[in-house]
Amino acid sequence: MNVQIRTTRFDADSRLIGWIKRRVEKLPSYYPGITTVGVFLRVDNPAHQIKDKVAEIRVHLPHRELFTRHLSKSFQQSFVRAYDSMVESIARTKGRQFR
Repeated sequence: MNVQIRTTRFDADSRLIGWIKRRVEKLPSYYPGITTVGVFLRVDNPAHQIKDKVAEIRVHLPHRELFTRHLSKSFQQSFVRAYDSMVESIARTKGRQFR
């Protein structure tokens, strides 16, 4: 499985990147056919005083692509919500496949 983590409008520290990689590496336990996972982190509304943090996860499966996006006040919270949503999407996809 190939994991790509990209950041926009900020530089992520190594602790955040390592934490995300450890979480993403658990995704194949839900669906072994995952080929690529892309995680995109960015700061939304950089001109405003209150900056929202956006986490997007894109998972490539054979013949299918899944995408989730969440926004909150911290990258960890945004990523956890997007990750949980992705796990649900993977479970739904796996359920449809084996019916």
